[in-house]
Amino acid sequence: MRVTVDDSCTACGLCCDTCPDVFQMGDDKAEVIVDPVPAESEALAQQAADECPVEAIIVE
Repeated sequence: MRVTVDDSCTACGLCCDTCPDVFQMGDDKAEVIVDPVPAESEALAQQAADECPVEAIIVE
């Protein structure tokens, strides 16, 4: 699984709180810190994408 954060991110931090092994806050938006997402983090990464208020996380 791969995830990306697009430019619509509002830096709310929800993804970082939900899945800190995959997301961290950058200067302007959340950033993905592992690629691909480790198998043990896939469920939380998907949850972060599903709960993103602006749908900025793209799951591939």
